[in-house]
Amino acid sequence: MQQGESLVEHGPRLAIITITAVFCALLEIIDTTIVNVALNNMRGSLGATLNEISWVITAYSLANVIVIPLTSWLSQQFGRRNYFAASIVIFTVCSFLCGNAHSITELIIFRFLQGMGGGALLVTSQTIITESWPPEKRAMAQAIYVLGIIVGPTLGPPLGGYIVDNFSWPFIFYINIPVGIFATILTIQYVRSPKYGEKRSASEVDWLGIILLTIGISSLQYVLEKGQEDDWFNSSLIITLCISAFLGLYLFVWRQLETKFPVVNLRVLKNGNLRMGVLLSFVMGFGTFGSTFVIPLFTQSLLGWSAQQAGLLQLPSTLFVAVMMPVVAILIQKGIQQKYLIAIGMTIFYVFCMMCYKIIVPDTSAGDFFWPLMIRGLGMGLLSVPVSTMSLSTLKGQEIGQGAAFTGMMRQLGGSFGVALISTFLSRETSIHRVAIGSHLNTNDINVQNRVAQLASGFHKNGLDNLDAKKAAYQMLDGMVTKQATLLSYMDVFMFVGIVFIVCVPLVLLFIKKSKAKVSLADAAH
Repeated sequence: MQQGESLVEHGPRLAIITITAVFCALLEIIDTTIVNVALNNMRGSLGATLNEISWVITAYSLANVIVIPLTSWLSQQFGRRNYFAASIVIFTVCSFLCGNAHSITELIIFRFLQGMGGGALLVTSQTIITESWPPEKRAMAQAIYVLGIIVGPTLGPPLGGYIVDNFSWPFIFYINIPVGIFATILTIQYVRSPKYGEKRSASEVDWLGIILLTIGISSLQYVLEKGQEDDWFNSSLIITLCISAFLGLYLFVWRQLETKFPVVNLRVLKNGNLRMGVLLSFVMGFGTFGSTFVIPLFTQSLLGWSAQQAGLLQLPSTLFVAVMMPVVAILIQKGIQQKYLIAIGMTIFYVFCMMCYKIIVPDTSAGDFFWPLMIRGLGMGLLSVPVSTMSLSTLKGQEIGQGAAFTGMMRQLGGSFGVALISTFLSRETSIHRVAIGSHLNTNDINVQNRVAQLASGFHKNGLDNLDAKKAAYQMLDGMVTKQATLLSYMDVFMFVGIVFIVCVPLVLLFIKKSKAKVSLADAAH
């Protein structure tokens, strides 16, 4: 393959390619979260059960994590421009089919196919942007790409809420169609493919590697998505899939190291910066998707907010991240080592978690969340660009696509781990806190008796007889215990996520080598 320099663009062409790639990445990410707020409407119109409708999210995630590690190889087989354009077409056509689905089965199938196209958009976008910009300006290129990655999950819920409230759920898919058509035309017109040399013949393709990867990754993703719902290891299916995930991934690694033509080049992980970048991408996915999941869950389930209100809450901090991008680029250009920016970003994210820990009360307001979320924006701004740039900074040519595939897959898996762990953690901690609080509420305690009498008196005044009033009082007390236990669980979640980030700080300072990637001040100012 020719060196990446042959793909470097300038002027209007560079702007068009960058905008096209960022929009495609943004489309894919928004589609991961936009569906969440429309599930109830879909369920009603398609007559689906709760378990069936959750597959609309799971099918998309499964397809994403299967295709992301294969994107570098598929780009080589079909040419990057052709593969990228075909992925946009698949994504766009399946968006139309999802909106037009007449049954839950159709919707799940089309969502899976949409995810196959979408997974490629994320990683190939990053590779196209990285190779189109000159090496000394790649920090700015990553800043632009990362902005799409961070804005996407935040834009999804409020946009989905607005569409569902004012139109109908199929339009959350239909809005992809004009953007997809436009992006396909621009891709064919402007994006160039590297010269990869000989393509593999059908007999040389590592079909066994593809099968092992598909089995391992899809089993792992299913366990993460459905484990809490199926009560983890009390389910024989979850146990079976854990075994198949372990064996599939173990045999896949063995196969890739042994075969002459690996489908995923694991040897690229010999690069120390990429190895560290893969780990940090996982932690960032965990923190970004985890906090994007837990805050709306808290505000909607305990504070009674609408999906649109919960989504809009995070918008100011996302815009703040956009402001941070050129600032971080200037800091890198001035020679500040990326590992110091990453370490500061991780520490600030820990501060965000501790601030959220402090404000979790039964009457938390939107105003209470404003500053913690702005702090989160500051942390993500300092983290995202240096991690993306550092991961790919010492790679060349074909390795860039392979490195981007690894970091993209680990960010996605980190998000899945984050959501799965937080769901389980919330459920388990709520039970533990409920038992602990209940142990302090003795019915013989005079304070408890007075509280019950006080509540029963209120119900009695509203027309209930003595027996029903006392029952209602005990039910209300039980509800208060559950709410308090849930609040304590959310506090524990923020403490847990904060600890994960602060523990990574010494690792960052010890193991990241100095990167030579620089950014021009002129570009940083735009």
